[in-house]
Amino acid sequence: MFLGYQEAKNNDKQPEAIIVLGGSTKHLEREKFTAKFASQHPNLPILISGGSPPTFTRRVFAKAGINSRRLHLDYEAVDTVTNFTTLVDDLQARNIKSVYLITSDYHMRRARVIGEIVLGSRGIGFKPISVPSENPPEPIQKSVRDGARALLWVATGYTGADKKKH
Repeated sequence: MFLGYQEAKNNDKQPEAIIVLGGSTKHLEREKFTAKFASQHPNLPILISGGSPPTFTRRVFAKAGINSRRLHLDYEAVDTVTNFTTLVDDLQARNIKSVYLITSDYHMRRARVIGEIVLGSRGIGFKPISVPSENPPEPIQKSVRDGARALLWVATGYTGADKKKH
């Protein structure tokens, strides 16, 4: 174990929830993709961190026939690192050991780095599911920067992110 980090050993365990890293309204394709995916996994709760406004998100899932009680919308995060840090305690409290992690393909490398650190710090594994896009992968520097921020969070509880302005 390094700085409170333990490798998640639950990558082979059947996921018990779906996590979606949202974006803005322009990233509504993540929610649409997840609604189809969730219909194939009818017993899993769906946690969406960030993303489109609640009315848009709820409409997408309703059109797909997804029960609204499965949806858990969280708008505390201000960036990718806080997408994970605002959800991980809830996952741990629910005793969830493995999740599906859904985000856009160009964003997945960074999400995987952060997920390995933040979710791994609580022994939670994940299976990445990429939403296809036509965007090139993000620069590796973003993964390195946010990986360091995730390690900072594991060590200190501080993400280095600015708080959301209310």
